[in-house]
Amino acid sequence: MNNDFARNLRLLCSYYKSIAEVCRRLNINRPQFNRYLSARSKPSASNMRKFCDFFGVEEHEILMPHSQFQRLLQVRPRAAMSETTTLPEVPHLEHLSQVGSAGLDKYLGYYFEYYQSFACPGNLLRTLVCFEKRSDKVYYQRTERLVESPHDQPCHAIYLGMAHFLTDRIFMVDYESLTGHEISQTILFPTFKNRISRLTGLKLGVSGSGERMPCCARVLYEYLGSAVDKRKALALCGLYDLNSPDIDKSIKKAVINDISDEEWHFRARH
Repeated sequence: MNNDFARNLRLLCSYYKSIAEVCRRLNINRPQFNRYLSARSKPSASNMRKFCDFFGVEEHEILMPHSQFQRLLQVRPRAAMSETTTLPEVPHLEHLSQVGSAGLDKYLGYYFEYYQSFACPGNLLRTLVCFEKRSDKVYYQRTERLVESPHDQPCHAIYLGMAHFLTDRIFMVDYESLTGHEISQTILFPTFKNRISRLTGLKLGVSGSGERMPCCARVLYEYLGSAVDKRKALALCGLYDLNSPDIDKSIKKAVINDISDEEWHFRARH
């Protein structure tokens, strides 16, 4: 078994909290799994099928050259997104998707999303979001890009979801598509102007750290247009210090997570 398989397997494992968690969920012996990760042993046909089913890849894909496999993982979620239209839906959710898509056409396109990171407190996170309409439903993709140190390759997390427009509010629910460990919800104020500039609201989810603490934060969406250079847009995504001059002061102010004395709940601010 060549080193590309081992590197690809390590990359897939990096989307989980630990190797131990992967072994536990695969019900496989850790020392045996370590031999696969170090390219000292080749998995049996049954174990290879188990790995591919667990990580959601094909056998020929996990054997690809590592650089090609990295690119595959970055683009794979968009294909998964298109498949969501074929999943069976229970009647009341089908009804919700039908009544909730009207009015969202003006919001289609690309946005920068800003909020204070759940996993890295004290830092602001900028992500890229794309809304698109398919079969009268509005789907969206959120892409996080993180670089842990200057010499590391960027790590991407892809969130796929559906948006609804109900009684003057935009409701969004998505899941993290590579690991399936997170579901988040965002509620935004719409704009009644012809020209979209910014949308604000609240985001609810869990921190990506080991504690997986449920968190809520104010969020701002900055409209970029119906088309962007995605490579350049993603290069601007990532973690920023709250005092960074690269983030507009009005954006920093909009995502401050304070609560006034007269407020009984953590509320969005229009």
